[in-house]
Amino acid sequence: MRLKHGSRKAAVKSLVILISGRGSNMRALLDASLPCRVAAVISNRADAPGLEIAREQGIATRIVAHRDYPDRESFDTALAAAIDAHQPDIVALAGFMRILTPRFAEYYRGRLINIHPSLLPAYGGLDTHARALKDGVKIHGCTVHFVTGDLDHGPIIIQAAVPVLEGDTPATLAARVLREEHRIYPQAVRWLCAGSLSLDQAGRVHLNHVEQPGFALVAPGLE
Repeated sequence: MRLKHGSRKAAVKSLVILISGRGSNMRALLDASLPCRVAAVISNRADAPGLEIAREQGIATRIVAHRDYPDRESFDTALAAAIDAHQPDIVALAGFMRILTPRFAEYYRGRLINIHPSLLPAYGGLDTHARALKDGVKIHGCTVHFVTGDLDHGPIIIQAAVPVLEGDTPATLAARVLREEHRIYPQAVRWLCAGSLSLDQAGRVHLNHVEQPGFALVAPGLE
């Protein structure tokens, strides 16, 4: 079919996923029938189980072992080279357990996203579920955000909240949050693929033509 003068078919955006372990959020992205192409899965660990999942689906894989590099900067340089070989529009961290340098985050500004198991800006870093339980919070959750040089404090794209139940342990709370991670991460990538969100000058995310329900989650429930 010949395109009319001045028109062209929109290019399908590409995605590179970074993992360090089993890759459950990677699997959620792969299973979501996203309107973009997963160009590669890259890990800093050769024994990451998620690599085999990607290979079974015919996705290119690459290992950039952090232990092969003397410092964070040289590792990030090698990692960026591996990513850029696939020319991705989006880079998604899916359980990638390395702290990236501010220079790396700035290089991929507006393209690098992460899923974090808390309602940021609360509980950045590790052990989020145990810390939330210790503090006695009643609502917990997860966040998809753009990655910046400020660890776990980049612009927020989407969040999901869950109630903290009586008798919860870090494991039971983590399982409830993980189910929501598997829902919101594909949604965030879908919006990016469709060009449905943008960053303003202040670093805030704006969603274009996205309906936002106005209901509240109250936990424990009202009587």
